[in-house]
Amino acid sequence: MDAAATATAAAAAAMVWFRKGLRVHDNPALEAARRGCGRLYPVFVLDPRYLRPDPVAASPGSARAGAARVRFLLESLSDLDARLCRLGSRLLLLRAPSDGDGDVAATVCAALKDWNIGKLCFESDTEPYALARDKKVMDFAAASGIDVFSPVSHTLFDPAEIIEKNGGRPPLTYQAFVAVAGQPPEPVMEEYSELPPVGDTGEYELLPVPKVEELGYGDISQEELSPFRGGETEALKRMRESLHDKEWVAKFEKPKGDPSAFLKPATTVLSPYLKFGCLSSRYFYHCIQDIYRSTKKHTNPPVSLIGQVNLFTTTLVWSEKNSDLASECFSLLLQLLWRDFFYTVSFGTPNFDRMKGNRICKQIPWTENEELFLAWRDGRTGYPWIDAIMIQLRRWGWMHHLARHSVACFLTRGDLFIHWEKGRDVFERLLIDSDWAINNGNWLWLSCSSFFYQYHRIYSPISFGKKYDPNGNYIRHFIPVLKDMPKEYIYEPWTAPLSIQKKAKCIIGKDYPKPVVDHEIASKECKKKMGEAYASKHLDDKPNKGKPSNSSRRKLSAGSQVTSSKTKQLKGSS
Repeated sequence: MDAAATATAAAAAAMVWFRKGLRVHDNPALEAARRGCGRLYPVFVLDPRYLRPDPVAASPGSARAGAARVRFLLESLSDLDARLCRLGSRLLLLRAPSDGDGDVAATVCAALKDWNIGKLCFESDTEPYALARDKKVMDFAAASGIDVFSPVSHTLFDPAEIIEKNGGRPPLTYQAFVAVAGQPPEPVMEEYSELPPVGDTGEYELLPVPKVEELGYGDISQEELSPFRGGETEALKRMRESLHDKEWVAKFEKPKGDPSAFLKPATTVLSPYLKFGCLSSRYFYHCIQDIYRSTKKHTNPPVSLIGQVNLFTTTLVWSEKNSDLASECFSLLLQLLWRDFFYTVSFGTPNFDRMKGNRICKQIPWTENEELFLAWRDGRTGYPWIDAIMIQLRRWGWMHHLARHSVACFLTRGDLFIHWEKGRDVFERLLIDSDWAINNGNWLWLSCSSFFYQYHRIYSPISFGKKYDPNGNYIRHFIPVLKDMPKEYIYEPWTAPLSIQKKAKCIIGKDYPKPVVDHEIASKECKKKMGEAYASKHLDDKPNKGKPSNSSRRKLSAGSQVTSSKTKQLKGSS
């Protein structure tokens, strides 16, 4: 083939590289790739750093992802493949080398060369790992004369544009963000009857989507994994079911949700679908807006349904009358706009995911105590409300946003005074909706390290859950050893007389642990430490090693990227 013919063939071949954005609807990268091409290569690369089994992990899965999230990803890939097949295409599943950390970028670059690709399209990603990975690919594409389209479509807005509008710095309050943001672009509403055919893949091994049981995580057949199935089909179904009752949508107020509801969660549970891009945030936003325009009365953001999509992002406003949040807890919750807010701040803040070197993070001398941390992580604190939440997290990879707040507060400024980065790592690995920007932003928030500074407002590990579930059904489900404990003692089983413990077949200190700290004492100590940290202008950011003071231990008896001249951005979706 002569040079002219080779160039013509390359121009006719396009690759859409899936990472997030695992959907067909409102996918500007897919739309750009298929437009004008004769052969389309839809590619996803399995990343060994994400999937490789970790035999020493605290629960089945890899070092970076629990089995529940891996399964959700694989289900999403299977669904994407099925949807592409119905359009005359398919998902080309490749695997990066398993040695070392693997190199997804090198795998993509090799395919670009071997398949003679002339146009590469992929959704922009602002996470640090993704930025480094994508730069390698974009540099290779620029050197190879490959056009690159990297539209912004994972968020409502382009974080880089918001920062530019704000004078080169990310807005650090929600109000400032909204003032700059304006209205998000319309989603791409193109519906496809077919896609261009897949080109010749040569000798490449094209993998079927594996089952989570095939990844070497051991026997997980008895594991109670997440009941939420991954994929665009399920995402759209959930969204449509949520939006079916227009009056409910228009009057929806997320703060009234029940964190103990698990058989039928009190939220849409759309956050994992947004995390993996199975559901477009812009499409969801505009569907809600359509309903709002057709309904006379509706709640306003940030308590409305637009404000509840991601399940951990929150502004908390508590009543001054009730310090344990038992009756007057009001939350300005999770909106799509809050989601974008954290994406923007994280993109514009160096070291956003850590305390050291993070200019917006208070330098607090957190305590290092591995024993207490492991008790929290493994659901062995002796506080049934806290432990049930952590057990649900380990099994399902999901829990209600207020449940997340409870355990985050307990670990950090509420009781244990342990570094928020430790809790962040647990959530990052186990949550099926774990999102780098939002997870870090909310741990900064809930630990009162940034964004929110009312450290004296603490969730009670006893009364907060009791407000929603006085009978303790949530606890009984996830901690079966407490299933026969009378409701009078279900949140404080150590207060039950020994005769009651024996009758319930649960001896505290033997069958279920004693509390690791006395909440009343520990919370006062935490408030004191937070006050001292806030008052200090020159904090030593080295953690305080050692055990917490004895007074807090309860002693109880058994009672958009542009890097090359040929890189273009789709204006209609930026």
